[in-house]
Amino acid sequence: MPRALLTDAKAKKKDEFYTQLIDIERELQYYETHFLGKVVYCNCDDPRTSNFFKYFSANFKKLSLKKIIASCYKSQEDDFFAFKELEAAVYIESNNGSNDFNSTNNHIKAFKGDGDFRSGESIRFLKQSDIVVTNPPFSLFREYVAQLIKYNKKFLIIGNINAITYKEIFSLIQENKAWLGINLGRGISGFIVPEHYELYGTEVQIDASGNRIISPNNCLWLTNLDTFKRHEDIVLTKVYAGNESRYPKYDNYDAINVDKTQDIPMDYCGFIGVPITFLHKFNPHQFELVKFRKGDDDNDLSINGKCPYFRIIIKNRKPVAK
Repeated sequence: MPRALLTDAKAKKKDEFYTQLIDIERELQYYETHFLGKVVYCNCDDPRTSNFFKYFSANFKKLSLKKIIASCYKSQEDDFFAFKELEAAVYIESNNGSNDFNSTNNHIKAFKGDGDFRSGESIRFLKQSDIVVTNPPFSLFREYVAQLIKYNKKFLIIGNINAITYKEIFSLIQENKAWLGINLGRGISGFIVPEHYELYGTEVQIDASGNRIISPNNCLWLTNLDTFKRHEDIVLTKVYAGNESRYPKYDNYDAINVDKTQDIPMDYCGFIGVPITFLHKFNPHQFELVKFRKGDDDNDLSINGKCPYFRIIIKNRKPVAK
């Protein structure tokens, strides 16, 4: 199944998953007001091919941007799959945007080094930027986000849904320093992959331009740009009183288990275990994030000796008595 490719990416550092323009447009429409007068940095993006750079370049005036910077990594070692050996890592700085490929190509410059987001050359651009928007390497996601936090940057990036199970990422969400974007799972239609990546599973295609696309359906947008979704209360319709048998308690933590966000009882005052996908609808004014995954004995939460899928422990800030 296609999601195995993303697991394989983490294990083998196969990070060439390129975002489609349609998915960028679908998500970015909700953040337009954040970009007024800002410098945007796409630091995992070859400006010659990146759809992120294409989007911001085409919408430069509409978003009232100040500047776009795009840069890409290129290994300085021989690459078996490269069209040209030891091709230079490149960057571009654009103050007006352009839909003209030749104009873009004329302004591209070469890095002295490999263009890695951790390099001094890339960090110099990072310090100049206001907002970082890109699809970072899945295998380096923790380190990538840590750098954004270190330099106090606003960001909107794509990651695997499993990233929210990393303690570093969950802590950011718990501390209200990051949250999920608007689209999740099937809301992200798929990624363009190189020819040497195996295509398998049912949700793969080759589009009219010859791009090879996989749709793993297990990715998300992570951001610290405010969205309407995180201010909307989840409408709760279920009741705990009289339905206790539907909400078993964990063996190793004083909380009830809920398998679906829609089944959270409106009248329960204690701790509640919910699926990680709850975070897509999480409103910090409605719920408190208490902890992730572990019980009092520091083992995974269990019910009658069996562990459900990873759970987040939450508490309703405003339960309704029934």
